[in-house]
Amino acid sequence: MHTPPLVTISASYGAGGSRIGPAVAERLGVEFLDRAIPTRVADRLGCSLDDALAHDESLGDAIGRLASSFALLPELAGAMVQAGVLAGEDYRRETETLIREHAAEGGAVILGRAAAVILRDHPGAVHVRLDGPPQRRVAQAMELEGFSKSDAERLRRDGDRAREAYVRHFYGCDARDPALYHLVIDSTSLGTETVVEVIAAAATR
Repeated sequence: MHTPPLVTISASYGAGGSRIGPAVAERLGVEFLDRAIPTRVADRLGCSLDDALAHDESLGDAIGRLASSFALLPELAGAMVQAGVLAGEDYRRETETLIREHAAEGGAVILGRAAAVILRDHPGAVHVRLDGPPQRRVAQAMELEGFSKSDAERLRRDGDRAREAYVRHFYGCDARDPALYHLVIDSTSLGTETVVEVIAAAATR
């Protein structure tokens, strides 16, 4: 019996996780879980989406999207990051439950939320880390999102801090530790198509 591919992707800010993740999911024919996670957690907890987003590990990406759409002030972005670091146990527990349910039910590509740690004992999961030198990640964010260099650098610093603090606070791990992953890819030096091909090949090994 064929088992659908299951991939977790941890991505530093500017490494292209929100672009590469959906492309991998499409290539593998499975669901992509990123923005849907806080929406479903909010439904389960009976809280607003704003509350769920304020406690979500993807806050760095959320800040980037908001800044692009609504010209969010950098000072406010920093405050939002600090709110994200103070994530509550209820939000973490429901997020973890949702990830485990998808792993049990079938394939998916899961972006962030310490999924590599949560599913580290899952025999069929492939864990991927997307990273790159800070300067190249900043340049990539500037190109893709249209940010100024100062805004992209600020978002990189705050986004990386928020993601790393989430994993460290709840799971006692360093999100940058290569031992957590099967693949660590510099997605600032390899094209998107190449990265997608490498991940898809590993997931269907």
